[in-house]
Amino acid sequence: MRALLVVNPAATTTSARTRDVLIHALASEMKLEAVTTEYRGHARDLGRQAADSEDIDLVVALGGDGTVNEVVNGLLHAGPNPNGLPRLAVVPGGSTNVFARALGLPNDAVEATGALLDALREGSERTVGMGLAAGTPGTEDEAVPSRWFTFCAGLGFDAGVVGRVEQQRERGKKSTHALYLRQVARQFLQEPNRRHGTITLERPDAEPVTDLVASIICNTSPWTYLGNRPVYATPKASFDTGLDVLGLSRMSTVSAARYATQLLTSSPERGAHGKHAVTLHDLDQFTLHSKVPLPLQMDGDHLGLRTSVTFTGVRRALRVIV
Repeated sequence: MRALLVVNPAATTTSARTRDVLIHALASEMKLEAVTTEYRGHARDLGRQAADSEDIDLVVALGGDGTVNEVVNGLLHAGPNPNGLPRLAVVPGGSTNVFARALGLPNDAVEATGALLDALREGSERTVGMGLAAGTPGTEDEAVPSRWFTFCAGLGFDAGVVGRVEQQRERGKKSTHALYLRQVARQFLQEPNRRHGTITLERPDAEPVTDLVASIICNTSPWTYLGNRPVYATPKASFDTGLDVLGLSRMSTVSAARYATQLLTSSPERGAHGKHAVTLHDLDQFTLHSKVPLPLQMDGDHLGLRTSVTFTGVRRALRVIV
């Protein structure tokens, strides 16, 4: 077996020595080429090269959710073709590692490498669905390139939080859950549309959902983690179905506190709920329109402002070693 290992040297929870140990362990079981990323988008380029190659059987992403997202976008650059593309494996090295943990992998890089090698020996894999977001035809965002996401996306409030976290990291702050919670509070205090949302969700053969402040799109569950605590925004979401959506149409101080409490105490059976919350399950396609430009995020990566995005749930998009 020939494998490509894509290594993010800035991964927050692995040291250079740990990465060397992991590379040695993987190389003992396969013909391995390890490449360290050198710029933003490099992992995507490497994934694309692997997809176009006839020699690569497996691509291993060593890093956080951002690295995994880039690799996936490279592998799927020409569209899904599970049996014709290299398989994907993940060794978590980020601060949260939602995709890897949602697959049931250990959150420790060394343990995850052991689990990966065991899975390869046993031939254990699954084919998972992915989300695809694109600029909506006929709108000013029509020319925005499409992009795949592995576990979540968001337009509005949560994407604003992601943008704030990225700004803090660019200033040298370490990515921690405490940093994320502080930015949630700041986004709430400065959110201009929290009482009267600007987002409308449209889908075929259904009435539109209007006046949303926040729209969280999930490709799996949990939505995220706070330390070891899973947070379930849409508990029914799965890699085996379409996309799920949690929409919030009001975020007053009282309602925001209620939804925050519900999310922090959420379970696989119940997420956020109430008069101003709507949950939609297993959607193949829908469009979010906003009256004003709003921040967009995918897999925790802030992508700028958008007014209209069309989301598609693509079943059986990629084979993953588990």
